[in-house]
Amino acid sequence: MPKHTALTALLMATLAACGTPPGDAPPAAEYRPLANVQQMMGWILDPAADVIWDNAGTIITADGSRELHPTTDEGWDKIIHAAAIIAESGNLMMMPGRSMGDDWQEYSRGLIDTGELAIAAATAQDPDALFDAGGRIYQVCKACHDQYWVKGREAAAGGEAAFDQYGDGASR
Repeated sequence: MPKHTALTALLMATLAACGTPPGDAPPAAEYRPLANVQQMMGWILDPAADVIWDNAGTIITADGSRELHPTTDEGWDKIIHAAAIIAESGNLMMMPGRSMGDDWQEYSRGLIDTGELAIAAATAQDPDALFDAGGRIYQVCKACHDQYWVKGREAAAGGEAAFDQYGDGASR
């Protein structure tokens, strides 16, 4: 067998072993969200945001002040983990079956960006940057809630305020 034919055969066998032939699209991912938006917020996103908020800033009382930022590597690692959950929650919010449109997508990307800021702050062990990242996380959450969280309207399950997928506050 000529040398170039053997090389071509080896290349073809290698490509076949890699799966999808060149030019063919990989199969579409099959998403299956298990938690609804309220559950995702309550079980995943809110607890992670609370970790950031509970570990940033200063408490000032008549007895003095107390810094909230971590003082150990383990404490900063806890912040990094929570910040990664916040960033990945933005991706979860954009999944088919959860996304509620262009504004929702923008808020979701805001969570990714602010989660990354918090990761960077915790990696650098920078209390001021962590405080700023926590404020930005709050701003993204508030902007989304102002548009989509309809206070006073009972959710179908659990009696919590519902997320309004249309962003106009109307009952449907």
